[in-house]
Amino acid sequence: MPYKGRNLAFIFPGQGAQYVGMAMDYIAAEPRLENVLRSFDSQNGVDLFSIMNEGPEEALKETRFTQPAILFHSVAAMQALQQKLPVQPDIVAGHSLGEFTALVAAGILSPDEAMYLVHRRGQFMIEANEDKPFAMAAILGLGPNHVKEICEMASEKGIVIAANYNTPVQTVISGSASGVARACEIAQEARAKRIVPLAVGGPFHSPLIEKARGWLAEEIGKLDFTQSDIPLVSNVSARPTTDLDQIKRNLAQQVTSSVRWVESMKFIIDNWNPVFLEFGPQRVLAGMMRKIDKQARILSVDKLDDVPAMIEKLEEICSD
Repeated sequence: MPYKGRNLAFIFPGQGAQYVGMAMDYIAAEPRLENVLRSFDSQNGVDLFSIMNEGPEEALKETRFTQPAILFHSVAAMQALQQKLPVQPDIVAGHSLGEFTALVAAGILSPDEAMYLVHRRGQFMIEANEDKPFAMAAILGLGPNHVKEICEMASEKGIVIAANYNTPVQTVISGSASGVARACEIAQEARAKRIVPLAVGGPFHSPLIEKARGWLAEEIGKLDFTQSDIPLVSNVSARPTTDLDQIKRNLAQQVTSSVRWVESMKFIIDNWNPVFLEFGPQRVLAGMMRKIDKQARILSVDKLDDVPAMIEKLEEICSD
């Protein structure tokens, strides 16, 4: 249901935005949230609460911790807004692991269920590679189709694909160490503005972690997804769906498929013309949006102190 005549798109970030101390302001204001983390730790034999609160940063960067930490932070930010302003999304989307957070926003999964799934997803994405040499890198300054062609050219040296279509001028590539290295050489020759190697735990969103898809599908099959009327725009298809079977298939396929973020955002803009509300650490998606569509309205909540500003700005936009 649009808020004061404006459609709202809730969007959520993926891995890489984490920081030590994340979500602690929400916990201080709402102590019950600590119980959520403590329960997660007890059920999974980890200490995510301490890692989020105190670090070390290297531990927080481990995919099995990063993913539930970001999801928890994003949900806490969303709920903090909703406690002050009774808004619901008209459509939801998330970047990579953020797609699971989007399912929470749509009422399809509970926060506990989503945290469990992304924790297992993080483990699977590392284990599936079986210690084979891999790499990921961000290519800046070249168009997505150009980067895709570069990956095809470099594939003679090893598997490499365009994994994340983040903006029209930033595409992340992923695959074997040899394939990514060759793709980076070709991109350099093509005068890429920058090439940034990424410190990650595996060749995410590439065929090298195919086993993770099957493992994750099995875990997804154990949960009862709740039907929702709020459409989710999938990373795999860049199109909305409310069909639970399709959502489940897409979630599993997503670990080995490209994240079609640019297409997803453009589709939402063209069909909903919404105000985007980003919930999660460091306003990463707002930065991407400026490259995708400078005219898009996007408001972000990272810390608890950001909530009043989001409400004030949203009210202003809706009164235009």
